[in-house]
Amino acid sequence: FFLFFRSVLFRLMFAPDGSPVKAALLPVPAAMAAAGQDNGRLYCGVISLQLKYVSLFVLAVQNSALILFLRASRVQQGPLYIPGTAVAVSEAIKLTCSAALVLYQNGFDRGMQEIREEILQKPRSMLKLLVPAALYTFQNTLLFFAVTLLDAATFQVTYQLKVLTTALFSVVMLGKRLSIQQWLSLIVLMAGVAAIQTPAKAPASAASEASQADSNAARFLGLLLVIAACVSSGFAGVYFEKILKGEVTSLWIRNMQLAFFGVVLSLLSLVYTDLDKLMDFGFFYMYNKATVVGILMQAVGGLVVAVVVKYADNILKGFATSCSMVLSCLVSVYYFDFVVSERFALGALMVLLATVIYSSYPAK
Repeated sequence: FFLFFRSVLFRLMFAPDGSPVKAALLPVPAAMAAAGQDNGRLYCGVISLQLKYVSLFVLAVQNSALILFLRASRVQQGPLYIPGTAVAVSEAIKLTCSAALVLYQNGFDRGMQEIREEILQKPRSMLKLLVPAALYTFQNTLLFFAVTLLDAATFQVTYQLKVLTTALFSVVMLGKRLSIQQWLSLIVLMAGVAAIQTPAKAPASAASEASQADSNAARFLGLLLVIAACVSSGFAGVYFEKILKGEVTSLWIRNMQLAFFGVVLSLLSLVYTDLDKLMDFGFFYMYNKATVVGILMQAVGGLVVAVVVKYADNILKGFATSCSMVLSCLVSVYYFDFVVSERFALGALMVLLATVIYSSYPAK
């Protein structure tokens, strides 16, 4: 994934003739005067198209890789790492990356000035983000527990309920209108998730029945955790949109503010709930390669979404989400011995179609 992303960045930094893209694209009038206005527009359009589909591909891979690696890190034998530590590390990486992007875009001196003004000198603006930051931190913590109880494919499909919660909160809090197709797609989405979560017929033997009961109880608890995470995600996103409507603060500054509160809140939660474990075993207890990659996927996820929001529309984002669901199912079958039942296939297909339809038919 990282090798691919690095090669994509290299291609986007240089024009086909080997010259840097920044030199060819930033002085647009000079470039157009030298090469012709039509050629300049065509070249800029090609770069924009490349960024659109590259960002969507990266989003699909990131969505799948995040769930798969988190699942792999939570099914190992023996004791597991503390989920709160992973959330704190992920938020710290987001904070560092966002700060680096602010400095890169504005230059070091101007970037430091903007960080001081927006974060240190505007406490009221910062406090507005405390609620969504707390909800996002709560959501991320729930995801670690949910992916422990649910297989990666079931979790990935069920987590699309956040489309439903976001839509409902948007209607109630922002007064947004949904088209008839979108309302129907939400009904199909709920039916698809219900089909996936419906337990299979219990075996005949007593031992098998007890094992099946334990499995169903774990799945039900995992479903409740995912629903709670979806509600938290939907409310946080809509609340974030509502309180920041009309403000012009840069995207990366907002990410810094959210990540800052995320680090503080996750560390406070760790001290309150797991201080004894931290003192006895250390902060990075039972981390492995899958844990590290999962944390990195979660950290870069917000940055990837920001790029997708800038360069792609809702239809393509829905398509990328559907692709990530299919990819997670295929990898789960190969690596986690996941069995695709008829009920799961039907439910997953309904969720996939509902996601695409919801993105394709916005209210006019």
